[in-house]
This record gives sequence, C-alpha cells and structure tokens, in this order.
Amino acid sequence: MTSNDLSKLAIHTITTKPWDIDTAISKYSEAGIHNITIWRQYLEDKNLNAIKKNLDEQKMRIVSLCRGGFFAHPEKENREMAIHDNESAILQAAELKTPLIVLVCGSHPAQSLEESRKQIKEGIERILPLAEDKNVRLGIEPLHPMYADSRSAINTLRQANDICREIESRHLGVVVDVYHLWWDPQLEIEIRRCGQMEKIFAFHICDWISPTTDLLNDRGLMGEGCIPIHQIKTWVEEAGFNGTHEVEIFSNRYWQMNQDKFLDLIKKSYKDYCL
Repeated sequence: MTSNDLSKLAIHTITTKPWDIDTAISKYSEAGIHNITIWRQYLEDKNLNAIKKNLDEQKMRIVSLCRGGFFAHPEKENREMAIHDNESAILQAAELKTPLIVLVCGSHPAQSLEESRKQIKEGIERILPLAEDKNVRLGIEPLHPMYADSRSAINTLRQANDICREIESRHLGVVVDVYHLWWDPQLEIEIRRCGQMEKIFAFHICDWISPTTDLLNDRGLMGEGCIPIHQIKTWVEEAGFNGTHEVEIFSNRYWQMNQDKFLDLIKKSYKDYCL
C-alpha cells in the first residue's frame, strides 16, 4: 500500500458517535473510506433494506456488525435472552449481507470467571448452527482484563484461540484489537497460532493514552499513545491476515469535537502510523 492508500481503512460507527447511520455512511464515503463496521444501536427502528440500499449507492462495504455476545449470567432466563439477542443479530447480519458479528462475550461479578467462560462456550455453541446456516461468521473479541468483571471473561488471545480449537467451525474465529491485547507478552506467539488456524477474522486499531482518564472512553488516535500498532499489524499480516484495519475509538474528548475534523484526524493518523 502507498502512504495515501485508504482501501483497507474501516471505521466503526461508534467512533463518530454523534452521527446517525445515514450521516456516517455519507461522510465516510465522501472522505474516501469505503469500509464500515456498524454498531447495532444505529439500526434501532431503522429499515434494514433502506440502509443496505444506501450502503450500495455509496459503494460502502460492511466489514462487521458489532456486537453480539454477553452470554454469561447467573440466571438462566438472562442467558436465554442473550441467545435470542444473538440470533437476532445473526438475522440482521444476514439481511445486511454482513460477513461477521463481533462477540463481546460477557462476564458477571456474581459468579466465577470459570463459570462465565463455561457459559460463553455454551452460548457460542447454541448460536453457531444459525450462524453457519446464514453464512455469518462469529468473531470472539478478547477484552482487556480491566473488563473481566462484567464485560468479558475472555481476556487473552490464547483463551479465544482455545475456544476456537475446542469448537471446530470455519464460522468461528477471533478479533484482534490492539487496545485490549497490546500488553500481553504472549501476543506474537498467539497471533502466529491464530493465523495457523486461519482464525484471524478482524483487526481493530486505536491507541492507549497514558495516563488515561477513563478506562472506557479515553481511547486515542493511532500514534497518540503507547501501543506498538505497526508492530502488531506486522504480526497479524505475517500470520496471513489481509483484511481491513478497523478504527474503533471510544472518546468523550473526540465525540465533543466537530466530527468532520475528527474524521480528517483519523485519516491522517492512519496514514502516519498504520501504513
């Protein structure tokens, strides 16, 4: 790729949170960015056929739908609700011709991590037949250990790889997010292992601001923090991944600024630190 090539740049709609789905599609396309990951809240009360038509007209490609998961809960009723929600996500993805659903697997502070991980595996196994039938892939996204209490009991790439090894399906793989995994001393080894299994389904980028002011909503533009983004990108590509680089930034600071200017900053930081 050249230093100005945006062909692999994708943006999550949550990154430009103030824009509705139609505005995001239009703005990304005008900026020369033709890959998008759609967060499901942007689909609420929307006509999926109309959104698909808009995407096609703007020559936009959906990379993934975000997010499914949240399988873990002490109450069976809540676990069943999660299964139904994930099945709805699969049907949404199929209607939009979206190839992948990102799974934030869930956890609950009222039970052990081991129990949450058991429920996560069971939940994936429950929804996998529908995903296979609709030809929608499921990507397990390991989350940073700071989210182990309530967001995800899957916190390392090794854990995600192990689930993929135990549940054999070409529709199940892994999402590598630099924000969540950059700290792991086994990361290069596990990326190589993931590649050998052909399980790298997506690659998410942003940066870790130091010192951070918010553990959820203070992510930075690429190059603003301490994550070795280019090194991790090299490992992922050497492992065989040839897909898009998805910018996923939660930031109160950036959500408050003019989003057109923010989009320009995203493009610049991507060219400077990821190409």
